[in-house]
Amino acid sequence: MTTDLFGTALGETWHMMWISTILTAAGGLLLGVLLHLTDRTGLLPFWPVNKLLGLIVNIGRSLPFLILMVALIPFTRTVTGTTFGATAAIVPLTVGAIPFFARLVEASLREVDPGVVSAARAMGASRGQIVTKVLLREARPGLVSGLTITVIALIGFSSIVGVIGGGGIGDLAIRYGYQRYDTQIMILCVVVLVVLVQAVQMLGDLVVRRISHK
Repeated sequence: MTTDLFGTALGETWHMMWISTILTAAGGLLLGVLLHLTDRTGLLPFWPVNKLLGLIVNIGRSLPFLILMVALIPFTRTVTGTTFGATAAIVPLTVGAIPFFARLVEASLREVDPGVVSAARAMGASRGQIVTKVLLREARPGLVSGLTITVIALIGFSSIVGVIGGGGIGDLAIRYGYQRYDTQIMILCVVVLVVLVQAVQMLGDLVVRRISHK
């Protein structure tokens, strides 16, 4: 019985994690690049857009995830047709993580040596080439490190969605570990989450080291 429950919970967590990670990486990268480009020192300085994007990101980051989940229930129902289960949980997970990752992307791009960008511009590179071949390439270690931190945050978020029936390890811990006073299941859930976080961190550190050496 316990094995079946854990197998189902792990499958739901995996389903939530890989989809929300891809969506967060794409959305956060785009938003972070736009924040950097429209900054006063960026390639496309435009104060109104930069401030608007910054406001959106700050609002997204300031809301506690539990409140964000509840606030997004109507939107989640519109997108997925339901508010329960692992698929529905992907919506608040992604919406909550994109602003977080966007700021990390922006910070990584700021660390790129301005001299490299100036050299690329002097050689006639277009803005698109500078973004893809200079900024993103030079910022790869920081971007991977930021994505690692974001995935770990998503693991924590994925355990919280169990509060509203989002499925996964968190849902198992609440329904069986907490509500049914099953200490064994609660401990196993904690151990699984710790192992997942450690695995993601080790993988992220490995990729960062390899990229940095190159």
